[in-house]
Amino acid sequence: MAYNVKKIVQFLKEVKFELKRVTWPSRKETLAGTVVVLVIVMIVAVFLGIVDIGLAELIKMVLRG
Repeated sequence: MAYNVKKIVQFLKEVKFELKRVTWPSRKETLAGTVVVLVIVMIVAVFLGIVDIGLAELIKMVLRG
């Protein structure tokens, strides 16, 4: 049991050390990345909505004969 606790403590120390080495993005970089993702998501959503409407109309036309 004590061996497992020592392993856990060692692991957490290593995690803390590695997190200190991480280069975290600035607030400005994070905001810019978020805006880019949101814009791309909106563009894809609009595109898929248009394709969905077009295919629905095409199916209606085919079913009407």
